[in-house]
Amino acid sequence: MLAKFGTTELAGGPGADGTRLRLVDGPLQLAWQHCGQTSDFIGGFFAQRCRDGGPDREEARHSIGYLVNELLENTVKFRAPGDVVVEASLEGNSFELKLSNFVGEDNVVRFQEILKEITTSDPGDLLIRRIEENAASENPSGSGLGLLTLMSDYGARLGWAFFRTDSDNPILLETYAILPLA
Repeated sequence: MLAKFGTTELAGGPGADGTRLRLVDGPLQLAWQHCGQTSDFIGGFFAQRCRDGGPDREEARHSIGYLVNELLENTVKFRAPGDVVVEASLEGNSFELKLSNFVGEDNVVRFQEILKEITTSDPGDLLIRRIEENAASENPSGSGLGLLTLMSDYGARLGWAFFRTDSDNPILLETYAILPLA
């Protein structure tokens, strides 16, 4: 896996601490297994930027790392071939994340079905219901458990945008997250 690092100005404007990371397929094949190290790096990188009197650095490292890992695993697992772009910034006590990747039509349809339920239900209630369903099932699906945990336990605000470039190409998916750091 090749990683290209760089700093760019993100939505926060001047003074925002933003970083852009592009994960590129290479000889090692970008895979789900790379997500843990990447999320640990991002969590540690941004936790060090928490100012005195702001969020606890260790708690910020854990929360950011968990959020990035959960969303990056989904991105890598369900992506169509191509790069994954990770953009992150720390604005005050909020960590902001944007993941961009291409997704095949079949994954888009399934994901949109999950998102419809997640975005129209109470995340805490749905999380408990999904855990109970998985415990009673011989073949638990786990669909959306990570997203629901982020929303109900971490207070993350999540959003998604789908862009069709043309009918012959995969769909561009952008995943957005804002994580308040206490």
